[in-house]
Amino acid sequence: MMNFQSDTPAAESEPAGAIASQLRQWPIQLHLISSEAPYYQGADVVLAADCVAYAVGDFHRDHLKDKSLAIACPKLDSQQQVYQQKIKAWLEDAKINTLTVMIMQVPCCMGLINLAQQAAAESSRKVPIKSLVVGIKGEILQEEWL
Repeated sequence: MMNFQSDTPAAESEPAGAIASQLRQWPIQLHLISSEAPYYQGADVVLAADCVAYAVGDFHRDHLKDKSLAIACPKLDSQQQVYQQKIKAWLEDAKINTLTVMIMQVPCCMGLINLAQQAAAESSRKVPIKSLVVGIKGEILQEEWL
């Protein structure tokens, strides 16, 4: 357990004004999405662990803008083989352009990258896959193409 509270509230150190959402579709939970949905066709897709958007302060602006999204938790979600099949369907059927997998630095999150790599290994179509590892305070710790 960690407490990140500081003496200066974030509202005092951040510029004022509403920030527009960059979310382009609904639903976003990987169990609920259809890989055949039009917003995945030929898209740049972000597959983010559930905690990522809460940790990364500028998630919408820096990582979601102009992309389609799905979220999942590799530790708490069941039927992970369904996830692997949906990712494979993105690669083969939706013909996505790129896949960015964003995970937290905690060990259980690696399962999401493993699912994407397994789907890619089974796919007849090769798609660039990027991995981003986010620190528990929201910083990008690692970024690499798989």
